[in-house]
Amino acid sequence: MTERDQYTVDTKYWHKLEDGRVQCDLCPRFCKLHEGQRGLCFVRQNLDDQIVLTTYGRSSGYCIDPIEKKPLNHFLPGTPVLSFGTAGCNLACKFCQNWDISKSREIHTLADEASPELIASAAQELNCRSVAYTYNDPVIFHEYAIDVAKACHDKGIKSVAVTAGYVCPEPRKEFYQYMDAANVDLKAFTEDFYHKITGSHLAPVLETLEYIKHETDVWLETTTLLIPGKNDSDKEINEMTQWVVEKLGPDVPMHFSAFHPDWKMMDVPPTPKETLVRARDIAMKNGVRYAYTGNVHNEAGDSTYCHKCGEKLIGRDWYVLSDWNLTADGKCASCGTPCAGVFEERPGDWGAKRMPVRLRDFAA
Repeated sequence: MTERDQYTVDTKYWHKLEDGRVQCDLCPRFCKLHEGQRGLCFVRQNLDDQIVLTTYGRSSGYCIDPIEKKPLNHFLPGTPVLSFGTAGCNLACKFCQNWDISKSREIHTLADEASPELIASAAQELNCRSVAYTYNDPVIFHEYAIDVAKACHDKGIKSVAVTAGYVCPEPRKEFYQYMDAANVDLKAFTEDFYHKITGSHLAPVLETLEYIKHETDVWLETTTLLIPGKNDSDKEINEMTQWVVEKLGPDVPMHFSAFHPDWKMMDVPPTPKETLVRARDIAMKNGVRYAYTGNVHNEAGDSTYCHKCGEKLIGRDWYVLSDWNLTADGKCASCGTPCAGVFEERPGDWGAKRMPVRLRDFAA
């Protein structure tokens, strides 16, 4: 048996093949691995004829963010969230804006280590209302994320998944039992984009979105990074937003974010603000009640409005909240129409601060 370190744990979503390899069944990539080989995600490996997670308890770093940065605009607005990720990813997006983490093949990227209990205790001490699994996709550190979520729930702290939604049905069902909110990247609305630019497929992502919305109590929002000439046509945005309204309902917030040249797409120009405004307009015309622009300064596109009377319910300037016109039970203060989301009587006041944290400072 191969000697393991403290960061390697057994997993259960895999099976042996007749040719001696082991197939990972966590995500639809279905990596088939010989002894010692790692999957595309890098962190799941065939060790002793089974798939193990090699990064349990290790992170690329911790930071307190505004919840709106995830982005989640309808989940505990204004509150701080303790964010962390690991290394690797099960997609191969050419435009990845966290590529130094998600595409890392270096274990030294994982400079911080923490048990689930330490993360929960630190979040509580730091007055964070939630913990976010982000920077890279929590799908690939499934076991670690679930254990952290369990420890957080014991202390009344929520769990937030920021994910591409590329996961198989059985692990998906287990994972979302422990999540309270999710922002799913709906990266485009064509199979061609998913296949050529992300190295994955569209259908499993749509299945994840429908599962979260209809089979769980998880609060759901979506994000689409609009890339000039790749996924920003009126036709594609129109089809995407119509699908969201038809399959997920009008109350699922959609975020349209600006691309900037990165990693393997340095030759593509940044997204004009006008493209995001246009996408938001299309979404709202198709019945999306809460559509937002991101990565650009656009107060109107950042703010939340009553879909019935047009009252500004939550004013936002980047990540700073201004107006708050919701009643204690989450209704428009002007007309009484409910605003979909998870709200408290008053918003948080964390603002736009980003504060790196060393969890070892909280260890006993």
